[in-house]
Amino acid sequence: MFGELQTLSGHANWVNAVVVSPDGRRAVSASDDRTLKVWDLESGRELCTLSGHAGWVEAEVMTPDGRRVLSASADGTLKVWEVGSGRELQTLSGHTGRVTAVAVTPDGRRAVSASRDRTLKVWELQSGRELRTLKGHPNGVGVVAVTPDGRRAISGSYDSTLKVWELESGRELQTLSGHTGEVNAVAVTPDGRHAVSTSNDETLKVWELESGRESQTLFGHTDAVNTVDVTPDGRRAVSASNDGTLKVWELQSGCELQNLSGHTGFVTAVAVTPDGRRAVSASVDGTLKVWELESGATIATFFCDASASCCTCANDWTIVAGDQGGGVYIFAIEA
Repeated sequence: MFGELQTLSGHANWVNAVVVSPDGRRAVSASDDRTLKVWDLESGRELCTLSGHAGWVEAEVMTPDGRRVLSASADGTLKVWEVGSGRELQTLSGHTGRVTAVAVTPDGRRAVSASRDRTLKVWELQSGRELRTLKGHPNGVGVVAVTPDGRRAISGSYDSTLKVWELESGRELQTLSGHTGEVNAVAVTPDGRHAVSTSNDETLKVWELESGRESQTLFGHTDAVNTVDVTPDGRRAVSASNDGTLKVWELQSGCELQNLSGHTGFVTAVAVTPDGRRAVSASVDGTLKVWELESGATIATFFCDASASCCTCANDWTIVAGDQGGGVYIFAIEA
């Protein structure tokens, strides 16, 4: 059984990201209208609007306890919000360019931000204090991920490289070179041993984080690869591309397991369900598709009012997505 639960209206512009609380009860959307909104997923009711940024909100992340959300903005700042009340707890100032990405350590104590000012910054969330600045990329930094042990961060840059950083000292541990185009996304495997990156050069790469060695290059897409998600068992990755397809990869061998074809425009986002059985994709063709990863079959297609821009899985059966017109959607999947 498949069905649209709610279409949520309230944003006045493009929705760039959606995150869901660990208990699956609330979602937070981030928009070019300079606000975030907190939604009750059961009723679809808007609980509060988080206002204060002077530029569009590019990215967001929720702390592991679900109590706070961090927003990253084109105004050069990050803000820490209390999800329950909508109260602004901290403004993290220090970057001199757009803040493009943010990640939080698993213990919820620190955050790492990436910026077009060519740096990353490590923040203490309780106080809002900047702990250190990570310098080394000669171009803007577009993406960042933190390892499951919270000890390292991996950044991806418009300079075509990735870097591995030790968060405690701020020391650069590795430079991961090999892509020939901008790095668009990076994901870390659950065991923390490997990272998977995507690039405008039409490839993905699998990296050994300890050594910095490139263990696989995944060829098959015919246009820029926008993003990637890794299955919970760490054995497979699902990539989304401007060529209109998604691909399922076996990370150890680098083999393409499935070609997920059906979208008629760029695929902008992908999320794997927590059970690892399915993936959800968002496309500028205005649709969201649900895929069975084992067979590669499309098991559902949902339609948005505008080009779909982002998606996430609240659990194995609930999808939250956003579009370029400001719409937020909640879909149910039951097999």
